[in-house]
Amino acid sequence: MPILDHLGELRRRLTIVVIAILLGSVIIYVATPTIIGFLIAPIKEFLPEGANGEGALTVTTSLGGFTARFKVAFFVSIIVCAPLIIWEFMAFFLPALTKKERRWVVPTVAAMIILFFIGVAFCYAVILRAAFGWLIAQTTDGFGIGNFLADAEDYIGIILLLEIGFGFAFQLPLLIFYLSVLHIVPYKVFRENWRYVYVGLLCLSAVVTPDASPVTMLLMFGALLALYELALAISRYILIARDGKESLKWTREQYQDYKASLDD
Repeated sequence: MPILDHLGELRRRLTIVVIAILLGSVIIYVATPTIIGFLIAPIKEFLPEGANGEGALTVTTSLGGFTARFKVAFFVSIIVCAPLIIWEFMAFFLPALTKKERRWVVPTVAAMIILFFIGVAFCYAVILRAAFGWLIAQTTDGFGIGNFLADAEDYIGIILLLEIGFGFAFQLPLLIFYLSVLHIVPYKVFRENWRYVYVGLLCLSAVVTPDASPVTMLLMFGALLALYELALAISRYILIARDGKESLKWTREQYQDYKASLDD
């Protein structure tokens, strides 16, 4: 296809994604009070007491309530539309793949969606309570402040960024798997340079987490480290089963030579 046709195809797919997210935001906006209650459930014990005797957020501006609700609707719409977003992204590259390579598309999309929602669930179940517990302790213990205002826009923004950040960060093992299995980066390189990889994962964890909390960063680092090692273990098993133990050292060129020799 000419470059303009590629750009037209990209625009069409981006338009589908944008319309889906905006339409989802409008629909989800109605249910935002319930969603906000669900989002803050893991951190309620750390919030100042509200009118109902439970931990509650505080709206400090006239537009604060609308802004917080729209932010929730927009980001939750991105999470809900994640399968569509991932599919449109993959479908854009689909024509460039061979018939054999296209067989991997559906399993890849399924794995990306599953990993995304595992990341979101992990953040909700494990990260939120630990992160906000540490952050709020810096106020109550560090400054001796017994009471404080929990600004709704600030708290909700951090919660949603953490959720989406973990969802996308959990795509890492899929990337490592394909780089290794396709010999773009030899398995041996990943294994021999593990120190650099670990430092890179630590830096990635620091960048992706928006709350500047060492607790959140270390928890994400631990999760990414486990996923990285799992991806390498699966890659090793497949490489040995498919091409033999020697293939663990192959570059892309050596792998292509091996395939050509089989064809001959």
